[in-house]
Amino acid sequence: MGTANADDAGVYRISDELALVLTVDFFTPIVDDPYTFGAIAAANALSDVYAMGGRPVAALNVAMFPSDAEFFPVLKQVMQGGIDKMAEAGVSIIGGHTIRDKEPKFGYSVTGFIHPERIYGNSGARPGDAMVLTKKIGTGIISTGIKAGVCGPGAIEEFTESMLALNKRASEIMVETGVSTATDITGFGLIGHMHEVLLASGCEARVYSSRVPCFPEAVRLADMNVVPGGTLSNLKTYSPYVKWDDLPDTARLLLNDTQTSGGLLVFVPEDRKERLVSAMLAEGIPAAHIGDVIRRGSDGGVRIMVER
Repeated sequence: MGTANADDAGVYRISDELALVLTVDFFTPIVDDPYTFGAIAAANALSDVYAMGGRPVAALNVAMFPSDAEFFPVLKQVMQGGIDKMAEAGVSIIGGHTIRDKEPKFGYSVTGFIHPERIYGNSGARPGDAMVLTKKIGTGIISTGIKAGVCGPGAIEEFTESMLALNKRASEIMVETGVSTATDITGFGLIGHMHEVLLASGCEARVYSSRVPCFPEAVRLADMNVVPGGTLSNLKTYSPYVKWDDLPDTARLLLNDTQTSGGLLVFVPEDRKERLVSAMLAEGIPAAHIGDVIRRGSDGGVRIMVER
């Protein structure tokens, strides 16, 4: 499995029983605390493997940092955050690569294991599937609000804890339940990543915007038009594939908000939806049924119908 369907990770078959899942992700700081930044970078990079239904086992650091020696203690904290989060996931860091750069960037290349016959690729959604989201959205908007100095400490803590949370247990539950497929919600936002799956699967979907879990602070900031450029770009890119009904601008921005270390969007047969959601809620995962795959899609045009 490669780039043809914009899947979350690549997959390389080793044998009839084993394949490797491979992915890489890194970015600039999204929080002020270096240790927390490193931990979020690790959780974010691992998420692609979890979305495929795989088990991450090894990782390589990818680090860019200023040449100023005064930055080295900060880099050590960043790396320690990543080390601890990878340890929580049961993943070994076995090396990496660094270069000097004016702006710090950090992340990981991650390798995992998966069975070749049990890969959750983007082409697996089917009409009748329910769509279940496992984390709140709005991290991109809140990150922009933090940089602008207009976020309170409570909102910052909630958004940070969400990004720090691994998608490990959510992935295990979806594998145990037996779902059609899944993807993780990151840079292209909820609508963008949903569109990738629907396009690859040849389907259309209906989204109930009132059911989509959002950070209250993100709603407030979107009302103030405190929104990152990536979110605006997503809205412009994916709106031609969306029927928005009479949805207000704030809701459209949130559904297109660029996420860091977001949740999983799981496509599950209707008769297994309640079992999946109940199992996740029982373990503190804020899973919500946000929409349904409704039919086979036409060539091009609208693929997502959004209702209030």
